[in-house]
Amino acid sequence: MRAVLAGSFDPITNGHLDIIRRGCALFDEVVVACGHNVKKRYLFDLDERIDIITRCVAELPNARVSSFQGLLVDYCRQIDAKVILRGLRVISDFDFEFRNGLANMDMAPGIETVFLLSEPNNIFVSSSLVKEIAQHGGDVSRYLPGPALAAVQARLR
Repeated sequence: MRAVLAGSFDPITNGHLDIIRRGCALFDEVVVACGHNVKKRYLFDLDERIDIITRCVAELPNARVSSFQGLLVDYCRQIDAKVILRGLRVISDFDFEFRNGLANMDMAPGIETVFLLSEPNNIFVSSSLVKEIAQHGGDVSRYLPGPALAAVQARLR
């Protein structure tokens, strides 16, 4: 069974990578679908994010990286994915993800949403927080996989 973990991954964090790894243990394939929202300001463009993610998941044989636009359920139908995989950190994540999951269920009843709880050490880590810390000269090495850390450091030099 194919699962999709969608996000902007700007940059991918150790928390994302943990969910991807655990998803790979549960599903035949995990597609890491990098989205692009024209309303967001990104540190990395879409091609750079895809390259960074690809390097981060290189050791996972059943993970692949792609990009998508539009509705996630439409993308899932396009690639015949039956599961939307989501990570939950805190209760506010649950509220947001629960509403999105219900909307997705309404639009695509054959596609299930599966939530994985974040590892406790990743609960507060988000791409936005990592970017803010890094932009102010803080050490983000414990929050990012190697390729993402190198890319962030190079971008902010």
